[in-house]
Amino acid sequence: MVYLDPSQTFRHRVRMRGRPAANPVAIVTRGAARFTILTERLIRLEWVDVSGPTSAGPFEDRATFAFPTRYRDQPPAYQVREVDDDLIITTSYLTLIYRQRTGRPFAVDNLSIALILDGREVTWRPGMVDNANLGGTIRTLDEARGAVDLGQGLISRSGWAIFDDSASVCFSPVDGWVEPRPDHDHQDWYFFGYGHDYLAAIQEYTRNFGSFPEPEDLRLPPRYTLGAWWSRYWAYSEDDLRSLVDAFDANDIPLDVLVIDMDWHTPDTWTGYSWNRDLFPDPPAFLRWLHERGLHVTLNLHPAEGVQALEDRYPDFAHALGLDHQGGQTIPFRPGDRAFMRHYFQILHHPLEDEGIDFWWMDWQQGQVSEMKGLDPLPWLNHLHFMDATRRDARPMLFSRYGGLGNHRYYYGFSGDTYSTWEALAAQPAITATAANVGFGWWSHDIGGHYGATDPELYARWVQFGALSPVLRLHAQKYAAAERRPWAFPPPVAAAARQAFALRYQLIPYLYTALWRASQTGLTLCLPMYFRHPDEADAYVATDQYYFGDDLIAAPIVTPAMPPTSDWSAPDGVSGIATRRVWLPAGWWYDWQTGAAHAGPGWITVSGGIERIPLFARAGAAIPIAPPVHRSADIPVNELRLRIFPAIAAEHQSHQLTSPASRSIPDHTKFYADDGISLGYTRDEYEVTELQTLPTASGMTIRIAPVDGFCPAIPDARVVRCFVGPVPTIRSVEVDGVPLASWTYDPATSELDIAIPERSKRLGLNCTIQYA
Repeated sequence: MVYLDPSQTFRHRVRMRGRPAANPVAIVTRGAARFTILTERLIRLEWVDVSGPTSAGPFEDRATFAFPTRYRDQPPAYQVREVDDDLIITTSYLTLIYRQRTGRPFAVDNLSIALILDGREVTWRPGMVDNANLGGTIRTLDEARGAVDLGQGLISRSGWAIFDDSASVCFSPVDGWVEPRPDHDHQDWYFFGYGHDYLAAIQEYTRNFGSFPEPEDLRLPPRYTLGAWWSRYWAYSEDDLRSLVDAFDANDIPLDVLVIDMDWHTPDTWTGYSWNRDLFPDPPAFLRWLHERGLHVTLNLHPAEGVQALEDRYPDFAHALGLDHQGGQTIPFRPGDRAFMRHYFQILHHPLEDEGIDFWWMDWQQGQVSEMKGLDPLPWLNHLHFMDATRRDARPMLFSRYGGLGNHRYYYGFSGDTYSTWEALAAQPAITATAANVGFGWWSHDIGGHYGATDPELYARWVQFGALSPVLRLHAQKYAAAERRPWAFPPPVAAAARQAFALRYQLIPYLYTALWRASQTGLTLCLPMYFRHPDEADAYVATDQYYFGDDLIAAPIVTPAMPPTSDWSAPDGVSGIATRRVWLPAGWWYDWQTGAAHAGPGWITVSGGIERIPLFARAGAAIPIAPPVHRSADIPVNELRLRIFPAIAAEHQSHQLTSPASRSIPDHTKFYADDGISLGYTRDEYEVTELQTLPTASGMTIRIAPVDGFCPAIPDARVVRCFVGPVPTIRSVEVDGVPLASWTYDPATSELDIAIPERSKRLGLNCTIQYA
């Protein structure tokens, strides 16, 4: 069988896109130094040994992973002047001084950049250690037992950060394929001088310097990825997995993604591309069954050992490369070789995708070198797999480890094999949020931990954190005692896990809208508190909580209860009480579970048993939610459900925040909807509904604007269901001035339930609530 398509089709699909050569107007060159003013606060600093051999000129204009694009139609304003030996470049924010006659590499005595931070001048020079950098993220958490070094990010309390791109590979301007840099001494640095405007630093980087003109950087992931994932390193058979799926449904635990670890393929080697027929006698039929059950599936990959003679498609692969397949010699893995990688996809992967594999789990942990100088296989594989997935009219997806700056273009990140300990769990919130400092927001952690058994309370807290993280993916090692099935735990823990899963699925419309906003703003789903409150000292202390979209703050419990529960099997085996501190910013915030309102800024103490999940909603927020379902695809498309947290009049009037960061918090909410799976949204097939809540003298008004846009997969008419609370006793509810009878008020919970009959989304509505 011939699996090949023309090579130019593959190369066109996976080429690194961009406009890497900067606008000449933005460039200042002096001898061996070149400065590119990318924004008023971001400058590229290059020095090259002009006497060294090079065939492409002294400076580098090719794309890199971190900067596929450097061109801007309208470069920032700047001025250049020379005073004696000094070249001085100034923007509205930065002053660069270069002692140009030295001709030596950038050093403390020939280069400086100054900026104003908190009313005083701060000066950076090469070699300075940035002890105030706010961190970035890590390639893997393999064997992590607790907090880890997250390296350097693009933002710092120092006001400046440096990214060194000198060692990276580049991309051919002819076909976008990876290439080594020339062998000459060079420096290729990027100076981020954004002060404490962290949002602008990340937004300007992610929005302006990625792939161009096509929007690969900020694409939407498929909506089903927001549902629950099951993953375990275990030699499951087809029958085992069928029984597992049935058990999820029978135990009322929703599920969307089935991850099949490396035992899916032949067991003789770490690398494999052929089904293990002892476990999966009829893979296409099994994959059809999974899809009929509404599930999506991914398989684990470890490609480092190349293509071995045991593979079903080894003869085809060897023939395609012009090699003798009779000798049975392993074909080495060569990620930089154009022909090898084209056939790697077309012969080894595409047939499996055509059978029903939805996406791949690139579990690369085999080093950072390859046959090409400077080429780390991981970021290149991430790029290739993600872009090759665009051959199907579905959203590209990948599940892989973090490949460095620029990896925000390829979701989701597999964080690696942590231990199942309280210390490892306690580190997860900060690791998740801090990744925003390099624009990466799509971490999928091993929920439950990879290594070891987990005690019941720890398991529940892992699952609750997973419900409030980018991906809820249960996982464990190949160890019988490493149980992760929720129903296998004692009833109180199973109930707590089920509640966390239910919360996750309830939030999917909100989270999907948050992902859409991330695609528009360049910001990630989970943001550290200091992103929006850079002038609040407490925001830098509250590292184990984070903004979860625009309207929610997640503060999962990650420490054990005191006293701990000693016997979960006892009839009265209720959990002990866990306590944690939460910092709330200015304004009013409602506790999602209790409805209690808290005024910020300030710290509060929250506590509760095994079912407690600290989550706080901004006053005035209208949160799109879903009814209970077992698959994300079952969420009704003809219904808009909202959980509304009333604005508080005095707070609403004074909530005019002044800092640039705080101004990013909207005074309204938007609900985004599309078909959730196709690329139709790139053709403007989507809908946005603006939502707003306003306090009145005697109640409140809910404004739902007419829908903007059109998605053919969504009906024109919908019902609206609003759950409003806590609110006082209700006198009346009107829609567009007409009394509404279909509402109920529960005095025990102080919650108002409003059911607005089906109507066209194009009309919009005003719902007025009068308190008694």
